[in-house]
Amino acid sequence: MVTVRAPATSANLGSGFDVFGAALDRPADIVRVEKADRTTIDVTGYGAEFIPEDPDSNTVGAVAEALDAPAHIRIDKGIRPSSGLGSSGASAAAAALALNELYDRGLSRRELVPIAGKGEATVSGEVHLDNVAPALLGGFTVATGRDVTVVDADIPLVACLPEIAVSTRDARDVVPAGATMEQLIYTVGRAATLTTGMCRNDPRLVGKGMHDRLVTPARADLIAGYDQVREAALSAGATGVTVSGAGPGIIAACYPENRQEIASAMVEAFKDAGVDSRAYQTKIGRGATLYSE
Repeated sequence: MVTVRAPATSANLGSGFDVFGAALDRPADIVRVEKADRTTIDVTGYGAEFIPEDPDSNTVGAVAEALDAPAHIRIDKGIRPSSGLGSSGASAAAAALALNELYDRGLSRRELVPIAGKGEATVSGEVHLDNVAPALLGGFTVATGRDVTVVDADIPLVACLPEIAVSTRDARDVVPAGATMEQLIYTVGRAATLTTGMCRNDPRLVGKGMHDRLVTPARADLIAGYDQVREAALSAGATGVTVSGAGPGIIAACYPENRQEIASAMVEAFKDAGVDSRAYQTKIGRGATLYSE
């Protein structure tokens, strides 16, 4: 048996739509694999009742097929599906790493990124690497096509997850079809600021670079209480706040001394909006961890 822990991730980070991603040190999925004649899947944990166990409909089934590695796969979900925290990507990344080890395929983590991306496509309808890249490689990632750049950043974060669901497909449907020159220039500037902040481990620059006038406003409208939660986090000391991935999760950059106060403020703001939520005091962390049993 091979076991892999794969972290939650936050994609886009505001200004880096479909390109930026970051591994979080918590929460995480645990995936265990054993050789079998055909692939079977068991799912337990947070939101397991919403995840199909049919290999043709599950991210890990697509990964097993791509690697020609049939297995009995057990997924213990620590990351709720439809959360904006890379739930499907974490499972796909974990399965890719575990099956590569189990069958001794000899692929590097970078080579596994597009394979995990095929699993992600089972849920989103398209191959996207902004979640699976940081889930496998850790840190802050910039994924353009199959080219992935990794920055070993150390930025404190708070991820707040409301008890509402926003599907990746629905969130993509509201993305504007075009942009003005002014919007493009603004977004490029913010993305450059965020990247500089990651390279310098500067929460102020990272937070400033999260601001986005193009995709985030459209997706924020799908999240009840978003504006109140954002303002509460900023008032509590967050340097920047944005939608995590497709939502409804919200991610805030901060300094370590403000993390607890920001987490409490975000949960309270959601409560005032009539929405239950949970907050994770986290940071940019490492990628999937492999254990051979």
